[in-house]
Amino acid sequence: MTESRTAIVTGAARGIGAATAQRLAADGHAVAVLDLDAEACAGTVEAITAAGGRAIAVGADVSDEASVAAAFETVVAELGAPTILVNNAGIIRDNLLFKMSTADWDAVMGVHLRGAFLMTKAAQKHMTEAGFGRIVNLSSTSALGNRGQANYSAAKAGIQGFTKTLAIELGRFGITANAIAPGFIQTDMTAATAERVGVPFDDFIAFSAKEIPVQRVGQPEDIAHTVSFLASEGAGFVSGQVIYVAGGPKD
Repeated sequence: MTESRTAIVTGAARGIGAATAQRLAADGHAVAVLDLDAEACAGTVEAITAAGGRAIAVGADVSDEASVAAAFETVVAELGAPTILVNNAGIIRDNLLFKMSTADWDAVMGVHLRGAFLMTKAAQKHMTEAGFGRIVNLSSTSALGNRGQANYSAAKAGIQGFTKTLAIELGRFGITANAIAPGFIQTDMTAATAERVGVPFDDFIAFSAKEIPVQRVGQPEDIAHTVSFLASEGAGFVSGQVIYVAGGPKD
């Protein structure tokens, strides 16, 4: 039987984060559902508790050091020391390079890279003390390059280098670190992308599905299943990997 642990999932109010939080709770873990606005997490927390799980909503800005510290104090006090961390929080500020503002570059870097750094730095203390840790960072197929996403692509590529370094540094403490790079996942974020390019979302999904070998777009649950494995005790010999969950191979 899986040992019950405390997990933190960032960006868990909806989409991939919400599905991941619910899956980890179903696996028997207590889950801190973290997002910028705690009230936005209510739906995810209710879904978990209604299914018999244990969860709390935590409001925090992952790019702010003091906010992260306060969030960890809350999680430790209410659920116990966290030994599973899923860095999922993310934003998009898409634009072609010549139109991209410095503010949009900094905002994306702040949430994705600074956020993952601050959350992981705070979590590793509890993991090293426990002699067990699972860190799962969300990258993207955009890490390979994607038009209109110079900031997002760079951040997601950075996440992959960050993950591999964590695996090297923390492995001796019983901690693994892996990244998941989703392909097209049907979420509010991909709906925003469709709107940006001026295509109805249903058409965007249908077109994208034709380009994917399994002939469908991904769902948040597809990512949640992969997180579940990487967070498990059975994945203790898998570390420093980038797993493309995209319905087919990626270069």
